[in-house]
Order: sequence, then structure tokens, then C-alpha cells
Amino acid sequence: MKRPVKPTEVELKLLRILWELGPATVKEVHAYLSRREDYAYTGVLRMFQVMLEKGLVTRDESQRSHVYAPAQSRATTEGGLVTDLTERLFGGSAAALVLAALRSGTVSPDEKNRIREMLGGEEQ
Repeated sequence: MKRPVKPTEVELKLLRILWELGPATVKEVHAYLSRREDYAYTGVLRMFQVMLEKGLVTRDESQRSHVYAPAQSRATTEGGLVTDLTERLFGGSAAALVLAALRSGTVSPDEKNRIREMLGGEEQ
């Protein structure tokens, strides 16, 4: 079976927008991006064309303006990236991944509480 393609940082940025907005045209995504950063319309269009070739998005051509949508859910994409990172960097150990995240100091107290709740729920 073919492994899913890992999106680049820019591709992830566009996927996050599609996960938030839902299926959207290049114009809609460009307008959303332009509120925060300066992106050329043609650059966004080209990225979607590349992402379509890679299988990261689908394109509905039934309307005049093509509508792009993520090919996979956010959870599926995140899971694949976490699995890849866990295998490559932590020898497949999810515990090592979590411990490294906790040691990094970037985990807020609220996030630590959510982790405790999740772990407590699995013991029952």
C-alpha cells in the first residue's frame, strides 16, 4: 500500500484553512490568507495544483470556480504525521514522544490536565 504524502509547511497551512472553512475556491482561501499575510493569488493556485497532484486535496470541477477540499480529515493527517515522527525520531515509542513533549516546557498547565484526564479515562 502506498504511504500517504506528508504535506510541507505551506501545504499544511492551506489544509488547516480548508479544515476550518470547508471546501473552498482559490479566491476564498486567498482572501482568508491575505488577512494575515501577503500571498499572491497565483501562488495559492499553484500550491493547490501541486497538492492535487500529490493527492492532498480533491477538486470539484462542476462549477465555474473549482472547489478544493482536503483529501483526508484533519485527524487522519495529524495521526499520520505523529506516527511518522514517532517512528523516525522515537523508535516507535509513543511514550518517548509524549515525555519529550512534556520535557520541552511548551505544554501549558491546561494541556497537562487534559493529558491526565485522557490517561485516567483509559485506566478504567
